[in-house]
Formats: sequence, structure tokens, C-alpha cells
Amino acid sequence: MNIVFMGTPDFAINPLKALIGAGHNILAVVTQTDKVSPSGKTIQSAVKKYAEREGLKVLQFNKIRSEGSEVLRKLGADIFVTAAYGQILSEEILSIPPFGVINVHASLLPSYRGSSPIQWAVINGETKTGVTIMQTDVGLDTGDILLSKEIEIGLDDNAMTMFDKLSILGGELLVECLDKLSSGSITHTHQDESLASYYPMLKKSDGLIDWKKSAKDLFNFIRGMYPWPGAYTYYNGALVKVLSASVSDLKGKSGEILEVEKSGLTVGCGDAAIHITKLQLEGKKAMEALDIYNGGKFIKGQKLG
Repeated sequence: MNIVFMGTPDFAINPLKALIGAGHNILAVVTQTDKVSPSGKTIQSAVKKYAEREGLKVLQFNKIRSEGSEVLRKLGADIFVTAAYGQILSEEILSIPPFGVINVHASLLPSYRGSSPIQWAVINGETKTGVTIMQTDVGLDTGDILLSKEIEIGLDDNAMTMFDKLSILGGELLVECLDKLSSGSITHTHQDESLASYYPMLKKSDGLIDWKKSAKDLFNFIRGMYPWPGAYTYYNGALVKVLSASVSDLKGKSGEILEVEKSGLTVGCGDAAIHITKLQLEGKKAMEALDIYNGGKFIKGQKLG
């Protein structure tokens, strides 16, 4: 097929790579506009960097709804494919290609609609998630389901590992979907609105740890927030990122440091405790468990939060 691909972050690279590997013709890659860092450095999206390395045509629009219609129409694509592009498409743009627009969404729709489905699935302690290829309509992740596939979330997984797994799965499922669309063998399934759930985009402030929560909830929260926006707390007024932890059966006051050992830092919470095995002090490099112990900064009986 002749395809216009729209994506921005790392998650979208594997789907794009899969399309190229399957022999599809990528007419253009649409990605978010470059950003400028406080130091003045230009920051390009992961997809733009990959597309340019592959010699693909790259298009960027500040507002695709008002700037993109005619440009995209002239490309003559059979279908548009989106994967975490980051802008909402207008009804006019959705109607341009003969096969419409399909989207790679990292959840088992209709659950976990929205822009941060991977993080929220881990935060909520789900044991499975997946990828859905959906026909995009004017709603937010409300279009017909074309294909979906489930994948497990292990206790050792966090949002970063699930991003990688779901990105690869998304590429595989996307190629399968396009094959079925080409042969006319695809099935459209309406989403059951009674089962729908929506979760908002995460903000940096959402990473603040509430030590009154249960150990299980905090374990899932820390995993789901890694690597961004990151779970964090405060110690003697300084910000501390909690990068990795496990559940402990010790008990103590919420936020109280119960043990400082070579295996890590144990902190009381709502019903038990969390054993922190990796953290990062503000402005410093990440510290493993032994570094935390040898550093001598954390003292038993003091509090986090």
C-alpha cells in the first residue's frame, strides 16, 4: 500500500519499521514540529530522526487540521497510519485516503483510551494489556476495532519495558491488519461503550508519592511512572526520585525510614512498606541499593515526603 505514516515518539518507530520491512511504500512521515531546549538546542522527534536516516520524506505541521489537508491530499495515499502522533485529525483529513485512517493504540480498547495507556495500565496493577488497531473516527479512541492482541504485564515490567514490548507488537499487528485490509478480509467491531475507560495524559506533578497508599499500590505506581514522569518524594527538603522498589512486609508509619540496608531502603506506607532498590537524588546520578547504604544520607527513623 501507499502509506502516509504519522508518529512522534520512540513507540512509533517499530510500527514504521515494520511497514518498511513488509514492503509498503511510505510516501511521507508526518511528525510533530521540532522543539527548542532552554539552551537553544533544536530537539527533533524520535520518528523524524529515524525517518531521515531511512531517507523518507518528512512533513511537520504546527496545526495539521488547518495546515495539512491539501498537502496530504496531493500525496495520493491509500491509507494514513497513526501511532502516537500527538495531534487530533479533522474529519476532512480522515476522509482523504480511500482506506481512511488507522491507529496503533497501546491498550485493549475500549479500556484505557487516552494518551498514556501504558503507564496507567501498570499503575493500576493490570496483569495484561495489548495493542488495538482501530479505524480512526472523530472521537477519542472510539473507532471500530480492526485487530487486537493481548500481552502480559509481569511483576518485573515497568512502563518502559512495556513501551518496548507493545511497540514491537504494534508493528506486527499493523502489518497483519494492512494485509487483511488489502484482501478485504478485515472485520470491523464496534467498541462497547459500557466497557470504556479513559485516562488523562500524565503530568510531571502526578509522580508525587503518597506514602499513605498501600504497598501494592505504591509498587505499581513506581513501575508505572518509570521512566517519565517518574515517582518522586522529598527527603530533608530535597527531591528524591524512586526508580525501583518491591513490596516489604515490614510495618511502620507512612513515609518513615524503617531500615537502611545493603539491599536497599525500607519505607513505611499505608499497610506495610516499600523496599527501595534504586533512587536518584536531585541533581545526582541514579544510585543502586549498595550505593544508597554506603552513602549514609538516609537515616532510620527519619521521614520521606
